[in-house]
Amino acid sequence: MVLDDSRPRNDIPVTGKDLRAAIAAVLSDRPVAYDQKPSIGCNIKWKPGNEPVYFKVAVSTPVS
Repeated sequence: MVLDDSRPRNDIPVTGKDLRAAIAAVLSDRPVAYDQKPSIGCNIKWKPGNEPVYFKVAVSTPVS
C-alpha cells in the first residue's frame, strides 16, 4: 500500500487517497484492498527475489 499514485517526475499530485481508503476500511472492519505498487525512497529493503526490475538493473550496473 502506498499513499497514492504519485511518483517523482510523473506529474500526478500527492493525494493520499490509498492511505485514506485503507484507514477507512480498517476502521469500518472491511478488508483493505491489496493493490501493491512499488515503494520508492531511501532505505527500501527488498526481499531477495522480490526486487522490481528497475532495482535489479540499478544495483547490478557498476557506478563509474
